[in-house]
Amino acid sequence: MMKRYAIYYVPPHGAFWQAGSAWLGWDAASGQPALHPDLAGVDLAGLTATPRKYGFHGTLKAPFRLAEGRTEGDLTDAVAQLARSIPAFDLEALVVSSIGGRFLALRPEGDVTALRGLCDRLVVSLEPFRAPLTEAEYARRKPEVLTAHQRALLDQYGYPYVMDEFRFHITLSGDLGAEPLAQARTIAEAYFAPHLPRPFAMDTIALCGEAEDGRFHILSRHTLTG
Repeated sequence: MMKRYAIYYVPPHGAFWQAGSAWLGWDAASGQPALHPDLAGVDLAGLTATPRKYGFHGTLKAPFRLAEGRTEGDLTDAVAQLARSIPAFDLEALVVSSIGGRFLALRPEGDVTALRGLCDRLVVSLEPFRAPLTEAEYARRKPEVLTAHQRALLDQYGYPYVMDEFRFHITLSGDLGAEPLAQARTIAEAYFAPHLPRPFAMDTIALCGEAEDGRFHILSRHTLTG
């Protein structure tokens, strides 16, 4: 049993997955460290230290502890059933971007209505599997800096960036200053350019788990066939 579980988008095995895992230094599919590429002008190990443990992913339902009486098998069955009821769809593309002037990420271009609908469905449908936040977990979300609406979402769903606050992204760095962020963005754009999918197919979801060492692993992949 894992410490926490999450529903992520993870790319299929291939060049894009390998490039992202190498960038971060962790392969969540094999459960092994990945060798960073040698990129001039950037300390990739330092740049990616914070997001490394999560692996190359986009969050669909944020990490949560299992509710009392629920098992990993129950959760796996529920995710599989949801995947069979949700149709796959395409987004225009993924592009390297900066979020809040703080960190690098890959973000989708174009209409994201279907993507937001997918996330809303996963968040609500899997709520019965989420244990309530402890006081410490609640405090780590820094409710004092959230808007009233974000705090309400945190109270209801255990995470403040869901529903209309949701912004899909694949994190590529920790917090950076303005100059390092600009430099890293240029390097990331060149590195990922040959691998970014266009269109970006959202056709699978993955159940992932956080092991005792804090690293996330892919437990199962589920194809959207609704």
